[in-house]
Parts: sequence; structure tokens; C-alpha cells
Amino acid sequence: MFDILVYLFETYYNPQSCPKAEVLAHKLAAIGFEDEDINDALGWLHALGETSQQCQPTAQLSPNSQRIFSEHEQNVLGADAMGFITFLQNSGALTAHLREILIESAMTVDESPVSLDKIKIVALMVLWSHEAEIDHLIFEELLSDDSTRQSH
Repeated sequence: MFDILVYLFETYYNPQSCPKAEVLAHKLAAIGFEDEDINDALGWLHALGETSQQCQPTAQLSPNSQRIFSEHEQNVLGADAMGFITFLQNSGALTAHLREILIESAMTVDESPVSLDKIKIVALMVLWSHEAEIDHLIFEELLSDDSTRQSH
């Protein structure tokens, strides 16, 4: 699923240039992605859209609002993911509203705790789907692969 999300980000400049789900599913299958991964990715993107609608009231949050993670969120996300979310907000890449969408979207990842590489992809997709401006250095951080960095 995550390979498909990265592919969508790299292929489509913005979410509006992305084809409808049915057409996209055929394109992804033609490229060679597995049906299960395609269904998972399209389902996740659909859920992201729903989460964005549900988090609409958070759009009024103060930019300086602080976030206290619940015990359940701490267990699912883990220290690395929570630290990265805090880093993105402190750097100005995430508004309080987008932070809430990112947290809700990350909570659906089938991994606990969520790895740093996966939280970066989730963050990238949240920012992409909302056409948020991303600073070049933050963009580079989102695209960096921590698994290769740690092995050096």
C-alpha cells in the first residue's frame, strides 16, 4: 500500500490530477501493483478524505495549540511517530488542523508502533491531499529513508 501512495505522490502533481478510483485502480494494476495493495491504498485515501471532513472543526484551532496524546495514541503511534509529528508542527509544516488529520490517518496504519518511514509517507500524503506548501528542507526530510540512514 505504501509503495502505491508514494507512486501517486511522485506521479500526480496534485490530488485533482489523479484519476477517479476506478480508473486509477486499472492504471495501478497495469503497472503491476497487486490488487490487495491497490484496494488497501484506495481505501486508505478514501478514509483520508473522510477524516479531513470529520476534522473540519479543528480548522479553527490556534496555530500554537499544544497536543496531548492519549495513552492509546501513544501506544499505536510510538515515540518516533509522535516526535516526528511534533517536529512537523514546530517547523510550521503542519497546522493544528493538519496535525489532527495526520494523527487520525496514522492511527489506521496496520503497524504498532508506526515506523518513522511510514509516518513520513502518511504525513506526505496528508500534506499532498491538502495541497499544503512544503518547505524544501521539510520535503527532503519527508522523502528521506531512515532505514538506510541508520545503517550507515
